[in-house]
Amino acid sequence: MVYEQLKKYFQDLIKRNELESEEIRVMTRPLTAEEAIGTPEDDDYPLLKGRERLMEAVFRGAKGHAYTDLFGDYEAGIEDIGNLEMVNNFKRAVFIASLNAVMRYLELAEGTIHCRNEEPVECAQDLNRYLRDSFGPLERVGLVGLQPRLLEALAEEHRVRAVDLDPENIGKKRHGVLIEPADEIDGIIDWAELILVTGTTMVNGTIEQFLDLDCPVVFYGVTIAGPARVLNLNRFCVKGH
Repeated sequence: MVYEQLKKYFQDLIKRNELESEEIRVMTRPLTAEEAIGTPEDDDYPLLKGRERLMEAVFRGAKGHAYTDLFGDYEAGIEDIGNLEMVNNFKRAVFIASLNAVMRYLELAEGTIHCRNEEPVECAQDLNRYLRDSFGPLERVGLVGLQPRLLEALAEEHRVRAVDLDPENIGKKRHGVLIEPADEIDGIIDWAELILVTGTTMVNGTIEQFLDLDCPVVFYGVTIAGPARVLNLNRFCVKGH
């Protein structure tokens, strides 16, 4: 299972860098919308709705972020973090944010801090070029998780099917694309030539259904910064800090 693989990596990382013998604390807290994304011109980002928040972990000054719909303060020793039972979105967010922070401190991951202000727009402007350069011409692209600027960019050059978990989005059209419910994912996977998946699937427990597919999969965002390196996954996040 992917979480056991990540836990083993984290535990080995602690031992390999001789961190287990020190009283090192990892502090995790949810960021406000302005702390997370600043003041972008558009107001349709999920972070601005309040349903999801970014959890920020800090380890020796290095920061790691993870999206979650279950959030709160958490502080623990680094060994305790490595032994967390990831039984819900909150515990998974704490672990993934902490993994990102520790890997960032050890210079094993980059782009672990969310982009801000107009950077999401600039990120989206690079998306289609990245897909062309990495995978060649594509006609049909599936999007898992509604990131409005990425959907807008995709719809300019591709046929797109998109799925989201937020009931406020399901059944509505965004940039000419109908937002479908989660039970349509299998159909979208069969239809698409490539799937672009939010890294939040690492926290909400749905990531395994997007691993080892017949079509290429690209995960986007800060949440999956460290895990993408550990699991050798494609990641798109050109404006993360």
